[in-house]
Amino acid sequence: MKRFVVLVALLVSSGYASAGRTLTLEECRELAIQNNKELKISGEKIKMAGYEKNAAFTKYFPQLSATGAYMWNQKDINLLDMGALGASIGGALGPIAQLPVFGKLMEGVDDLQHLDIQNIWVGSVSLVQPVFMGGKIINYNQITKYAKQLAESMNDQQLQEVIYKTDETYWQVISLVNKKKLADAYVDLLRKTDHDITAMINEGVATEADGLSVKVKLNEAEMAQTKVDNGLALSRMLLAQICGLPLEEPLVLVDEDIEDFPTEPSITAADVNEAFMNRNELKSLDLATKIYKRKERIVLSDMLPNVAFMANYLVTNPNSMNGFKNEFAGMFNVGVMVKVPLSGWWEGSYKRNSARAETRIKSLELQDAREKVELQVNQSVYKVNEANKKLIASTRNMENAEENLRHANLGFEEGVIPALNLMQAQTAWVSARSSLIDAQIEVKLTEVYLIKAMGKLKVEN
Repeated sequence: MKRFVVLVALLVSSGYASAGRTLTLEECRELAIQNNKELKISGEKIKMAGYEKNAAFTKYFPQLSATGAYMWNQKDINLLDMGALGASIGGALGPIAQLPVFGKLMEGVDDLQHLDIQNIWVGSVSLVQPVFMGGKIINYNQITKYAKQLAESMNDQQLQEVIYKTDETYWQVISLVNKKKLADAYVDLLRKTDHDITAMINEGVATEADGLSVKVKLNEAEMAQTKVDNGLALSRMLLAQICGLPLEEPLVLVDEDIEDFPTEPSITAADVNEAFMNRNELKSLDLATKIYKRKERIVLSDMLPNVAFMANYLVTNPNSMNGFKNEFAGMFNVGVMVKVPLSGWWEGSYKRNSARAETRIKSLELQDAREKVELQVNQSVYKVNEANKKLIASTRNMENAEENLRHANLGFEEGVIPALNLMQAQTAWVSARSSLIDAQIEVKLTEVYLIKAMGKLKVEN
């Protein structure tokens, strides 16, 4: 028994043989948060929602725009047929039409009736200030405000998922590390037992059946050892992937050297109302309900009059401000625009009823989520208490298995207990030790799950 205890102690103290990066649980959490792509995406969604909120706020201010245009016309416009007019007037005036002053007069008339619009320039600056839009601008701003809060809530929810996944994988690695130590110790113990049985067979104090039984147990232990090694390697890779580290980088966890975790079994209770206040899923659904209520009002605003103030400055070339001239000139104008929907009331009422139905759906989803959260919290409490009871039972079972193994070793050394009974005691000890490791890890994981169910899982600063 003493040789077995020394062997286990040496294997436990050796830890994870490969040199690598040593990480604590908090460091794993921080790395996972820094490198998680979904968290980065949700962070960008928060920024996007913030930009949309700022864009919505600009709707309160006047909308200023400038417009410019140029047009070239192939032909000009003449208001009079100067040839026919000149002939008609010349025939009526007779010799007077031959005077130079008449020619100059006709040239002046030609200039006046010739508009010269081959090149047209138009420019305007417009200002529109919403006065009353049926509440659409106010409600749109509220929606973007809630949308930003919703993005933040979903980011917090994703953060908790990352932390929980990191903790779960971390403790899974710790569990497999301890099971690897146990498997290695058990294999070495069976090899020693096989060596002792072989010597006893040669001396004639043991049978071939005893030797074969030991070899079968040894083969089974080596197969279990291989499974544990593979599981541990894959778990380390998974933890490295979660932390954003290269998969081939060997990781050493601080808690690997702890043989018995400092867990204190106790009866746990939880306040469901605290979970209602903290759970991001409920916050998100509550915000979604508020958003849909605001959408109801936006649908209603489409059925109400819209009032806006307008101001414009228009400049043209040619212009007719003071006669028709080929030069730039402009003018101001101000006014009020009122838009009253006269049709579409039936359509609007149906849209409003549809929006109300969406709001009721979100309200029902919120109620359903509250019920599920309450159930989840109660289940988490039961699991924590159950894990604590398992830990107490596993600890007692381990003590009994150690005492049983001690007696079996003494009896085998004195020759009063056969090898089969010794192996049964060894198997019982390994099973008890494995159950104790599972119970200790389960206590850790159920505590983390309860904290997550309460909505309080976060990185410690």
